[in-house]
Amino acid sequence: MARLTKIPQVLNFFIYFCILLCSFTKLASANVELDEDNWRQILEGEWMVEFYAPWCPACNALSPAWKELSSQAKARNLEMNTAAVDVTKSPGLSGRFVVTALPTIFHVKEGVFRQYKGPRDALSMVSYVERAQWKNTEPEPSWRAPHSFQMGLVAHFFKLSQGLRGVHNTLMETYGLPTWGSYLIFAIATIFIGALLGLMLVCIIDLLYPPRRSDKELVTDKEIERRKQIEKKVIEDEQELINDDIVDDAETKDSDAERNSPADTSEDDKERPGAGDEKTKEVRRRKIRKD
Repeated sequence: MARLTKIPQVLNFFIYFCILLCSFTKLASANVELDEDNWRQILEGEWMVEFYAPWCPACNALSPAWKELSSQAKARNLEMNTAAVDVTKSPGLSGRFVVTALPTIFHVKEGVFRQYKGPRDALSMVSYVERAQWKNTEPEPSWRAPHSFQMGLVAHFFKLSQGLRGVHNTLMETYGLPTWGSYLIFAIATIFIGALLGLMLVCIIDLLYPPRRSDKELVTDKEIERRKQIEKKVIEDEQELINDDIVDDAETKDSDAERNSPADTSEDDKERPGAGDEKTKEVRRRKIRKD
């Protein structure tokens, strides 16, 4: 009877031991799930990071090898951790890492990122880390580093696009709007926001670089027309004076020729005293008008 009473105790101990062993095995093979809040922990130490999506068949096929990778790393005492990113939950990280295909695997060591493009079995990935084969892979340039400022902006744009997609789905599913109605709302909002941002940009530019005021006097169209008429009148007056000068010169030459010619003193002129004086006075009068 004593032996029979010990059997349940042994069974309970065995069950608890199996549960504990499974728990430790699960912890050893578990991946760190990265998101927007904790992804910076991979900047320290050595990591293998997988980007996946639940709907991706290739990602589901890689899942057993990825779990085995963690177990193999623990078994070989490699100072390497494994992590995974669900792009459907953290779209900003997919933009920050410029993930264009799924699944995508990155090797990270002390903040230096390299994309792993080798075989997708556990032994090949372990060998990639254990034999330092990552040294043969070109690292990501500094401007594409996920922790750089510009890639942070890209991540915000990806999150914004995901948010807009959620609004689009809400408009269609909750409010029953057709697809074209949702697109029309987005188009109007885009035009309004663009005009508002353009106005703000113009105000900022005018504030920083105010336009220079011209010292020249602003002339109206009426003033321009009045000045043209004055100039035209001045030109006509000058042309008239020139014509009068030509006539006066011609008459003066004729008068001098008549005065100096012996044939000019006819009997009639002799009989008319003062005729030469009248011509002289006329010439002088015209000269005065010319001046």
